[in-house]
Amino acid sequence: MGSEEISLDGYLDEEIVPGDHGASARFRLIVSPTDERADEMVMPCSVDDLAVAAAVLGDLEPGDQLRVTGHIRLPRTPDEPMWLAVTGLELLQPVPQPDSTGAVPAALERYGPYVTYVDAATEHVPVWTETGTWVGVANNPIGVDDVIDAFERSTPTGDS
Repeated sequence: MGSEEISLDGYLDEEIVPGDHGASARFRLIVSPTDERADEMVMPCSVDDLAVAAAVLGDLEPGDQLRVTGHIRLPRTPDEPMWLAVTGLELLQPVPQPDSTGAVPAALERYGPYVTYVDAATEHVPVWTETGTWVGVANNPIGVDDVIDAFERSTPTGDS
């Protein structure tokens, strides 16, 4: 292995890609360690352990919050990607599931270091930083990015 094991918390970015015969899996983890969007990154991850790959392929879905443990694999040539060889995985918080009518219940959603409260009963979406600083209200879910952009332009660090 050669490198020290690390742990990262983040959100499953998209569908998981199975490897050969379900014995491996690949996925991307959105990691945002600070309140600054510039620090947010997408970490490619690969699982080769059969038991962990089975759990990844069978139990996780995009939006789940995870803690992954593993070893960073640095590229050896310019055309190779950097990635995390995952040796352990913990589900911290599952993505909210629709109820029997198909509606997703009111839930907190993350946009990097920002948190929104989405309620199917209203189109308005309040936005805060994950540290609790008020950002504003979007008129609908599509407008969340505009509210965040306006907040970041109005404060030097994106936080007051």
